[in-house]
Amino acid sequence: MTVSFSNDWADILHDEIGQPYFQQLYSYLSDQYKSTTIYPQAEDIFNALHYTAFAETRVVIIGQDPYHGSGQAHGLSFSVQPGVKSPPSLQNIFKELRDDLGYEIPDHGNLVHWAKQGVLLLNNVLTVQAGVPASHKALGWERFTDAVIAALNRREQPMVVILWGKHAQEKASSIDGNRHCIVTSAHPSPFAARRGFFGSHPFSRTNAYLRQFGAKEIDWRIPTLAELETTVEHEIL
Repeated sequence: MTVSFSNDWADILHDEIGQPYFQQLYSYLSDQYKSTTIYPQAEDIFNALHYTAFAETRVVIIGQDPYHGSGQAHGLSFSVQPGVKSPPSLQNIFKELRDDLGYEIPDHGNLVHWAKQGVLLLNNVLTVQAGVPASHKALGWERFTDAVIAALNRREQPMVVILWGKHAQEKASSIDGNRHCIVTSAHPSPFAARRGFFGSHPFSRTNAYLRQFGAKEIDWRIPTLAELETTVEHEIL
């Protein structure tokens, strides 16, 4: 396993991935991938950073750790691969998107469309053992993702940070609320969504903040599977 970034995160995180804690973490993961089932696949661990460059990040949505079911996680918080049923938290996100902006609930749960527009879909912990939620907590990922947020926080360009639930909101202390905007609510999980997530209007609030910054709004509408397939065909051609 190797760590490489094809965009500006390579320079931003060069020193961090050279730290002893990160080298120990990655050595451990290399062994784990050989001996047990870990999600996401090794090549997808850093997809959030690959899809959303440092300079292009306008919004951050922080999740907890990857989905631990087969075929779900692919390196973007809350997102699943096309053809995989949307988990309950993602279903609730889409319900709030519909109620907030009027978009139809999509026929899949892939959020790459958001990532490509500058929405960094970053989990606090980037790997998990199959079937064992939070199994990679406290291995070192939290320190790494703290470094990602710290780098963005130091940036002159403002951003919107969406923090759903207690675990994500722990990151709020490392974000300068005078320069960046923080959108918080309950978590979209079925256990918490009715205690403050539904009706929180995170998508319209985020776009309102972006307008204040003079930044381009996010197109939150998720393309249908048919539209995605058409886009892929055009890219191939």
